[in-house]
Amino acid sequence: MYKNICVTNRHLVEGDFLKQLAKVAEGGCDAIILREKDLSEAEYEKLAEQALKVCEIHGTKCILHTYIEAAIRQKAEAIHLSFPVWEKINEIQKQKFSQIGVSIHSVEEAVAAAEQGADYLTAGHIFATDCKKGVPPRGLGFLREVCQSVSIPVYAIGGIQEENVKDCIEAGAAGVCRMSFYMKKK
Repeated sequence: MYKNICVTNRHLVEGDFLKQLAKVAEGGCDAIILREKDLSEAEYEKLAEQALKVCEIHGTKCILHTYIEAAIRQKAEAIHLSFPVWEKINEIQKQKFSQIGVSIHSVEEAVAAAEQGADYLTAGHIFATDCKKGVPPRGLGFLREVCQSVSIPVYAIGGIQEENVKDCIEAGAAGVCRMSFYMKKK
């Protein structure tokens, strides 16, 4: 069985973001990565506090993103980092989390993150997506190579649709991350 992970983007939500988050959390995804990159750390932390409560109510894991110190202040159990931020996290900060994920865009980054103690990776973007307009997707061959290069779970991200989930799993992914699917879900 593979995992379904929601990656947030409140700009895609029609209506109230927290209500949509609650709908997603109660709808059976395995985890929610709160990825609101346009917010300042203070704004993000306010939203994170609310999102953590929503996810707790519905029994869904909430993974904070980017802002390490805000996540520590919120006593978040998990954080997801870009590879450049991952390279800057210190050992004391790492110890504050039971799970740390890293976004990677090359096999070299995947191997380095795994060797440095990442718990899981998101690899992308696999298929064409509006989030990366004009940027060619890396494809299933890339996903397969990443999955074969590390012994930690890898989740496919980017352009994931119902019709290509199976292809990602067959390439070795432990699951998929989807944004529009969850943020626009009625």
